[in-house]
Amino acid sequence: MKAVTFQGLHKKLAYEDIPDPTPGEGELVVKVGRCGICGSDLHMTEDAAYGCKHGDVLGHEFAGEVMALGKGTTQFRPGDLVSVIPLKSCGHCEHCRKGAVQWCAEFGLQGGGYSEYAVTRPNQCIPLPTDLTLADGAIIEPMAVALHGVNLAAMKTGDKVLVLGAGPIGLAVAFWAKRFGAGKVAVQDIADFQEMRALEMGADVFVVDPQDPVGSAEQGLGGKADIVFECVGIPGLIDQAVSQVRGDGTIVLLGLCTKPDTLNTFAMLSKQVRLVTSAFFTRQEYVASLAALEAGAIEPRRLITDTISLANTPDVFESLKHRTTQCKVMIAP
Repeated sequence: MKAVTFQGLHKKLAYEDIPDPTPGEGELVVKVGRCGICGSDLHMTEDAAYGCKHGDVLGHEFAGEVMALGKGTTQFRPGDLVSVIPLKSCGHCEHCRKGAVQWCAEFGLQGGGYSEYAVTRPNQCIPLPTDLTLADGAIIEPMAVALHGVNLAAMKTGDKVLVLGAGPIGLAVAFWAKRFGAGKVAVQDIADFQEMRALEMGADVFVVDPQDPVGSAEQGLGGKADIVFECVGIPGLIDQAVSQVRGDGTIVLLGLCTKPDTLNTFAMLSKQVRLVTSAFFTRQEYVASLAALEAGAIEPRRLITDTISLANTPDVFESLKHRTTQCKVMIAP
């Protein structure tokens, strides 16, 4: 089969032939219909902290058609369309039974979406409703990541919400925050590429002011934020968020940052800031994200800005390492 593979840090991905996958016992093979390119995929090819190895197939935001079943796999049949939860888990431990699969002892990140076929497990597959597309199924993962962060924030109706970063996760946070009753939602970025998309996703105001990010956000919201969502993952933004949140407010970390950061704990303590970290999502949040699209929410589909072929993926992937007007690019193998 054709696949796009990791060649090494700071190297271009390769489009090549690799062996067709064979499902083991309790596994199944999915023909990938759509796979999103995630910002963390870009980081994986540049940062050794992610542990990628030569020949790895990236891609954890995908949906497709069940093609083959391994021994003992009975929950699905060939031809079923599924959205794949990219969190490997055993499916039967206490954490899995509760839906908190990220704490399973067998937890790992499911890759393989940058290919024609991928092996996964039945407990990671969610049936795709008949009125949803494969692209819908592939956009669920970032929506679930954002939903998990919003749930952890314990937001109250009428809260002022500030989202740092207008990438797919930040825009999905704006969607959920507005849907759950936020009084005012501001999205802040260093460029205005995603301004219209942010407003379509639910933001009330879009803020771009690198010279005075704190003052401009406060002006846009009409005061300090009750909750700040950090959705970028670069050093310095936690301290900025401390300046932007009200006393006794909440900061939720969603951005992945592998570099060391420094915190002004005196400033945090003085304001009694609640700092919350958000890791992945629960199965229930994944299903709820899919249900939102099934119920008619069109906003998440606006994240998708382009759909490309597998053959074009290495070149497009390289271009996405630099700031562009793209938001979510889908691969159609």
